[in-house]
Amino acid sequence: MLDRQSFSNCTSQNFEKVAIQRFRSLAMCIPKDCRVFREPWGCYTVICLDFQACPNQLTETKNNANLIVTAARHLGLANSVTFKIGHQVIGWT
Repeated sequence: MLDRQSFSNCTSQNFEKVAIQRFRSLAMCIPKDCRVFREPWGCYTVICLDFQACPNQLTETKNNANLIVTAARHLGLANSVTFKIGHQVIGWT
């Protein structure tokens, strides 16, 4: 018999949260204070890394961009990553 409560957490928001957690577990170079989310960019979806809470770790994390993109592609989340501080885009790959 199926548990009804197991379906109560099956929302797209919950799936997104789990996907981001898995992404972080693969791309462990992303600082814990860095905000990670996805957003549309034209007709694509990109992973956004917002370093507003930890701007001093941006450069070091950008050096690991290949690992970050590989993790995003492996999970089917995105093919590109943007690096931001607040609303300002600092770089992308």
